[in-house]
Amino acid sequence: MSTDTTASVSTHILDTSIGRPAAAVAVMLAARSGGDAPWVTLGGSATDADGRCKDLPALPEGTTHVRLDFETEAYFFNKQAEAQQDAPRVRDSGAFFPEVAITFAVVPGEHYHVPLLLNPFGYSVYRGS
Repeated sequence: MSTDTTASVSTHILDTSIGRPAAAVAVMLAARSGGDAPWVTLGGSATDADGRCKDLPALPEGTTHVRLDFETEAYFFNKQAEAQQDAPRVRDSGAFFPEVAITFAVVPGEHYHVPLLLNPFGYSVYRGS
């Protein structure tokens, strides 16, 4: 939850190749207090069955930049294994992007919902509501 002195962040992932949420994707949250400041890893979570991370750590006061790191390789490896089980002739190269790092600026008092639209060969992000 954001306060007058901090911002807050939430995210979710939609696998656009299947039109469903991406579950069990590890997400790490890092923050820094200025463009030259070092990144501080605050912690992480994993997406639930709805593709949402509901327990990302709070941002410290003074945060100006946030980075969300999505570990997508294991997700696509598991999806490929499921597809192979259902259709052994399916050959997919897995994840072209084994991880996705999204960096964005924040201001105190604002909430930032940053969804990731993901498929094996591309991704897109936006500031949601």
